[in-house]
Amino acid sequence: MSHELLSIILLTLRIALVATAVVALPATLVGYLLARREFRGKNLLSALVGLPLVLPPTAVGFLLLRMLAVDGPLGRETLGFDPGVLFTWKAAVLAASVMSIPLVVRTARVAFEGVDPRLELMARTLGHGRVTTFLRFTLPLAHRGLLAGVILGFTRALGEFGATVTLAGNIPGKTRTLASAIFSAEQSGQDGKAGALMLVSLIIGFLAIVTSEMLSRPRKEHRTS
Repeated sequence: MSHELLSIILLTLRIALVATAVVALPATLVGYLLARREFRGKNLLSALVGLPLVLPPTAVGFLLLRMLAVDGPLGRETLGFDPGVLFTWKAAVLAASVMSIPLVVRTARVAFEGVDPRLELMARTLGHGRVTTFLRFTLPLAHRGLLAGVILGFTRALGEFGATVTLAGNIPGKTRTLASAIFSAEQSGQDGKAGALMLVSLIIGFLAIVTSEMLSRPRKEHRTS
C-alpha cells in the first residue's frame, strides 16, 4: 500500500468517524423525540431532517457553502470572525454530518418505536424519573438499533462525495477522500489506482453494512427443553 493511498484512507476514516461522533447524540435525541412525542411541527421537523436524503448532494453542499460564505448567515461578516471551515477537513466533516444525519435519525426512530411504551410507563410508576427511565431502560432496549443506525451513518459519511467536494474541495492531503480520489483517478485515466481505491471502499462498506445488519436483526430467544 502506497503512502498516498494510506493517507487517503486515514483521512477518509478520520472525517467519517468525527462526523459520526458529531451526529450520534443529536440524531438519537431527535429520533427519540419523533418516536415518543406528539407536538406541533413534528411533521415539519421530520421533513427537514430527511431533506438531505432527497436533495442532490451537490445542492446540499451549495446551501452549506452559501451559509458559510463571507456574507452568509454563518460567514465572516455576520459572525465578526472567520470560522475557517471552508475547504478544510472540517468542511468535509460538516458535509458528511449533514448527509448522514437522516439515516441515523430514521434508524433511531424505528429503534425507539420498537420499545414497548408500557415498559417505560412501568418504570415511571416504580419511581424512576423521565431521564432515568430513558437512560436505564429505553436506551438499553433500543441499543442494537441505535448502533446499527450509527454504523449506517458512518458508511454514508464514508462514501460522501457531492456535498463534500462542493464545500471542502478535492485538495490532495487536505480534503481528498476515497470518493473524490476515485473520481480524480478515473478522470485522469488512472484505472489501476481507481480500482484499488474502489476495492478499499467496497471492503470497508461491506464490513460496515454486514455489522449493521447483524445489529438490527432482532434477537432470537432460545428456549431450552
